[in-house]
Amino acid sequence: MDTQNTSVRPHAQPRNGEENHPSRGTRAKTRSGGVIHDNSRHTSRFTVIGNHLAQHAELSLLAIGLAVHIQSLPGGALIDIRTLAARFPEGKARIAAALRELEAHGYLRRTCERTSSGRVVTRTVSCNQPGRGSGAAADEPKPRARRPARREGEPPRRALPAVPQPAYPAPDLLRSAVEVLAGLRRGDPRLLLSAAEAEHLAPGVAAWLERDLPPSAVHHALTTGLPPEPLHRPAALLAHRLAAQLPPVPPFSTPPAPDAVRHPLRNCDVCDRAFRAPTPGRCRGCRPEPPGLHPTG
Repeated sequence: MDTQNTSVRPHAQPRNGEENHPSRGTRAKTRSGGVIHDNSRHTSRFTVIGNHLAQHAELSLLAIGLAVHIQSLPGGALIDIRTLAARFPEGKARIAAALRELEAHGYLRRTCERTSSGRVVTRTVSCNQPGRGSGAAADEPKPRARRPARREGEPPRRALPAVPQPAYPAPDLLRSAVEVLAGLRRGDPRLLLSAAEAEHLAPGVAAWLERDLPPSAVHHALTTGLPPEPLHRPAALLAHRLAAQLPPVPPFSTPPAPDAVRHPLRNCDVCDRAFRAPTPGRCRGCRPEPPGLHPTG
């Protein structure tokens, strides 16, 4: 009776007692030293952050944290260097460097635009997933507009007159020029332009804006004193005005030489204003004065 049957398989024993049973016990055995997540589902006041940002292999910890903060802000919130430096203990230089990191990896886009009053402001776009969504579509090159084919028997149309060219055809400057041309029809419905005509005239408008003229002044110059009769070719009239009435260069600025290097627009690390320089840094007003400029004693 006390002899066991060796042919019968032994009963299975529970692993680690009953702690790992899916329906028994409340304690979970974890690896020693690893993180333990105590998570709760958020129902309000939360921001969705992708692991491509939170676990980015090249961004610094400051840049990742700054990106999370920016993405959590409502639209229209100020995120210039001065505002961020007042909010966080990191200095302006470190915050400026973190913003440049985010800009280099596509999480931030900063462009300089000219307002209707002529002031240059910085427009900042935060991207929660670079390369996707409306931001990527906005960065894709737009197809060039095709001129309509000439009908059989129709005499060939003469090319539009040449227009002035800007010294530095920056994308933001040309974009502002196209906006000026698109708004001309609000002043006079006869000034409705095709995409091809606007593309030809945009450099001429940019040359005016480059002379520190606000868009409202260019609009006024192109729409004032038009002949009362119908305009058979308004684009040709606008091209003539852009070339014939081009204002002179302001006396306080010197136009660059044809072969001079035109540095790109950058944001000052201190005041966040736009300025031209070969490398990021401070604008002229925020640079420390070199020693010896002021007499002592």
